[in-house]
Amino acid sequence: MHHFDDSTTRVGGAASPYDSTTKAFDTTGYTPLDKSTVDSPADDDPFEDDRKKFGWTAGPDLGLLGLRAVLGGIFILHGLQKVFGLFGGPGINGFAQSLEKMGYRESVVLAWVTGITELAGGGLLVLGLFTPLAAAGLLAIMANVIALQWKGGFFGANGVELELALAGMAFAALFAGPGRAALDYNRSWFRHPLAAGFIALLLGAGGAAVTYFVFR
Repeated sequence: MHHFDDSTTRVGGAASPYDSTTKAFDTTGYTPLDKSTVDSPADDDPFEDDRKKFGWTAGPDLGLLGLRAVLGGIFILHGLQKVFGLFGGPGINGFAQSLEKMGYRESVVLAWVTGITELAGGGLLVLGLFTPLAAAGLLAIMANVIALQWKGGFFGANGVELELALAGMAFAALFAGPGRAALDYNRSWFRHPLAAGFIALLLGAGGAAVTYFVFR
């Protein structure tokens, strides 16, 4: 007669660690799982970028302050030349005569509008106040000058090299905004520079078009 040992059972031809007498598994001879070998969390991922996250810095604000100061200062000086005749400027009457030679009508009115726009726009840019409107006004003036002088080429006394540079700076200030070092800080147009820039650009483009096509 065959003898069967009930203390163990066989699974797949091998002895099972289950003891039918104690109703428990015999773990003798088994090595516990080393939990240190389990994959660590994603914090130890060698592909994870642990560099410092990008944060706001004062660099853009300092750059915009410099842009506004230089651009605004240049237009303030030009406005003083046109309105008051300072720094060897022509004054209102002299500038009006130049406008007449360029084919503009109502030259005296345009001379005042241009001179005041340069003075006010330049001053507002330096202060960082109503920046989109100030930049758009200066951009409109430069658009008219470029339209008149573009036939003179890029370089030379009659070229548009300087005018294009000033127009580009005004365009940058129009859409980049004044930065935090400005009186515009935290105003609605400061918080929405793109929308404010487009609205001011449309106003400036309209003024430039009226000046060029209606008063010539």
